Amino acid sequence: MSEVFSVRIPKRVKEKMKMLSGVIDWNEEVRSFLESRVDELLKMKVLQEARQVIEKLPEMPRGSVTSYVREDRDSN
Repeated sequence: MSEVFSVRIPKRVKEKMKMLSGVIDWNEEVRSFLESRVDELLKMKVLQEARQVIEKLPEMPRGSVTSYVREDRDSN
């Protein structure tokens, strides 16, 4: 199901769009842009939320990761 979203643009822009209507499908162009922009912003939001969660985690003592990797390698 789809919804209608209208945007007010300057008359000069609308006239230029009419001149290019044989070259480009404006509905598809705008729809595609909005979808990609929304996806981009959602990814940025998720990354920001992940960073906030990570910042709240306690810091590990220096060298812990190295020792875990060595321990894992030695167990194989």
